[in-house]
Amino acid sequence: MATPSQWIAGARPRTLPAAVVPVAVGTGVAIGHDGGVWWRALVALFVALALQVGVNYANDYSDGVRGTDARRVGPMRLVGSGVSSPRQVLVAALACFLAAAVAGLVLVVVTGAWWLLLVGAASIAAAWFYTGGSRPYGYRALGEISVFVFFGLVAVAGTTYVQLERLPWLAVAAAVPVGLLACAMLVVNNLRDLVTDGPAGKRTMAVVLGDRRTRVLYTLCLTLPLLVAVALAPWWTFTALALLAAPLAVAPVRAVAEGATGPALIATLQQTGRFQLVYGLLLTVGLAL
Repeated sequence: MATPSQWIAGARPRTLPAAVVPVAVGTGVAIGHDGGVWWRALVALFVALALQVGVNYANDYSDGVRGTDARRVGPMRLVGSGVSSPRQVLVAALACFLAAAVAGLVLVVVTGAWWLLLVGAASIAAAWFYTGGSRPYGYRALGEISVFVFFGLVAVAGTTYVQLERLPWLAVAAAVPVGLLACAMLVVNNLRDLVTDGPAGKRTMAVVLGDRRTRVLYTLCLTLPLLVAVALAPWWTFTALALLAAPLAVAPVRAVAEGATGPALIATLQQTGRFQLVYGLLLTVGLAL
């Protein structure tokens, strides 16, 4: 039986900014349009966190039973390390998805937007089939696209919509840098695991692109959000506040550009999450003003 600390580690807390940031940014848009509803924002945050932890456990389960995690470079996995049975991790993943579904249903009821049920179902399906099922799309270099859509466009726009009950263009525009930063987390994670994923048959974007081009992709995912913040400034002046996060991008970009590999990229993943979080919170403030 895994210990509580091992379950927490298995939830991959370093990835949680990918759930927090889009909800914060979507709420910033809602506040800027005089429509912030705090309790709805908190429910949306719960949904996002439950989905993030759920997909992490689901990934742990699916990769573990396939043997992909048998030789890991990164942090411990529950199934791959043998500290928890596959069934226990599967139950944890399904419990997270159920919690997200119930909380999401509350938002559907209060907004009366029943079409959001389809969005929620698609989000859960995307979380499961990333590494689950007989043909996981995460093994076919589609993970970054899914992350951009669901942890960028869907999460930001959805958070704004459930508070305003309409969708201003700014929510979609602000979702672009958020999605890129979520992709950066996945890109650096897959860059770290490049040497083990290929032989295990896991064709991530990093495996398809190769080492050099993956490093270029990471740099673009981390730097383009700064340009988007500048581009939005003529319409929403204070989005330029996000540029204050730029110094936090220097260390991870330099590490990747200089060829960091394996365990050295664990620190880079953490730095990426820190930049993502600070950028997202500054952008939130800029959108809310």
